[in-house]
Amino acid sequence: MISASQGRLQDRRPLSIIDIGSNSIRLVVYEGLARSPTTLFNEKMLAGLGRGIVSTGKLDPEGVTRSMEEFRRFRALSEQAGAERMYVLATAAAREAVNGPDFIHRAEDVLKTEVQVLSGREEAHYSALGVISGFHPADGIAGDLGGGSLELVDVEGEAIGDGITLPLGGLRLQDMAKNSLAQAAKIARDELAKARLLKGGQGRPFYAVGGTWRNLARLHMEMTNYPLAVMHHYEIGIDSAANFLKQVAKGEIEKVKGIEGVSKNRRSLLPYGAIVLQEIMAAMQPSRIIVSALGVREGFLYSLLEQAEQRADPLISASEELARLRSRSVTHAHELVEWTGKTFAAFGLDETENETRYRQAACLLADIGWRAHPEYRGRQSLNIIAHASFIGVDHPGRAFLALTNAYRHDGIFNESIAPEIKALASPRYLERARVLAATMRVVYLLTAAMPGIMPRLKWESRPNGALALVLPAPLADLYGERPAGRLAQLARVTNRRLVLAVEGGPSVSVK
Repeated sequence: MISASQGRLQDRRPLSIIDIGSNSIRLVVYEGLARSPTTLFNEKMLAGLGRGIVSTGKLDPEGVTRSMEEFRRFRALSEQAGAERMYVLATAAAREAVNGPDFIHRAEDVLKTEVQVLSGREEAHYSALGVISGFHPADGIAGDLGGGSLELVDVEGEAIGDGITLPLGGLRLQDMAKNSLAQAAKIARDELAKARLLKGGQGRPFYAVGGTWRNLARLHMEMTNYPLAVMHHYEIGIDSAANFLKQVAKGEIEKVKGIEGVSKNRRSLLPYGAIVLQEIMAAMQPSRIIVSALGVREGFLYSLLEQAEQRADPLISASEELARLRSRSVTHAHELVEWTGKTFAAFGLDETENETRYRQAACLLADIGWRAHPEYRGRQSLNIIAHASFIGVDHPGRAFLALTNAYRHDGIFNESIAPEIKALASPRYLERARVLAATMRVVYLLTAAMPGIMPRLKWESRPNGALALVLPAPLADLYGERPAGRLAQLARVTNRRLVLAVEGGPSVSVK
């Protein structure tokens, strides 16, 4: 048994997935089966198994040879990482090639486990589950573009609607079009005419899944100087997408800003991915393009969860895991969730569903930087949170979470904090981040970051219109100048009259 460090969750049992696609083969070892899965190890190879399959009907011979060599390595890596179970999934190329069965048989001999060859319907189903698992909630059309096929499926909440598989994967489309981009556009248009479900997506988001589209999104980030290099839930407006895709679809890919960040083996497929997305936009008329970092693998993992686990909030789950791993007291973090909820209610601050979720997550994350030097806690925490592999949160929400923690450590009136991150947040999120951070700055001085105090604190209305933060008499010794000063900051940011008081004892008006 490989011993896990204290930086890992001790109740998790690693498992791995090998995903055999038409263009790439990837091994991902996960820390364990969880609502918000964490990657222990991730490696891919671009085998190009589906290259030439249109003309030959067979898997690429060189790709087959290289794959078998890599399968040995992947199995050894999975074992080395302590994976107790390995799942192997194969998609379009393996299921369609005439020599696919022989390839699968050889792969099973090398990997010493069964290979699940997914049908087009199964591939679409797991891709849809990946999107469902990664958004709160998903509502639109999910499209998973691989090397051999395109899966389109309607998702709404936890419901999976109509789906279709089309032969529009990058490698296949390149082969069918004989390297002609004009011909590729015609083929894509004709094939997508069969996808009547796209009409039901009008005015709803299109969720783009797959490596080619993620690389396109990375280029779009470079072109627009986007400040947050996080792929999941990156949104592209329709006008911006149209102009960008038009440029890429011309095929002059080496002239696109940021192209050096894309593997040379993937660059030739980018124009074909751009063409397919152009035709989807024309047929669907979506509200926007949203990139999903989750697809078939994550959807398959999600399918293994119990129903109650599937319903858990992935953002809250991931935030609680970080609290368990990095905070001084996870119990204190949970108390902070409850106490800030009561505080916001006492202040008359209404919250949308997402604002409530984001406040709860921010509280769970509030103390993850405590081991850093005091001068760097805010900066370190902001970077960890802004770039964490969270799901179930959009980029403005990430900005809120990160800024709340930064303000908590570096001061709520510090205007120099991360202007590039502040640019992602709405004015309301910026205001709420300051209010929540100011609330944390008060309560941490009263609790020393340890549990048991917050449940005993309460807010009381006073006849003069003030709100009193009341300490019970046994906690009177916690009363002092510093918490009173912090309460004055909270009063200023909320524009309220606040009082620090001891039950049956003195009180000090801080505004």
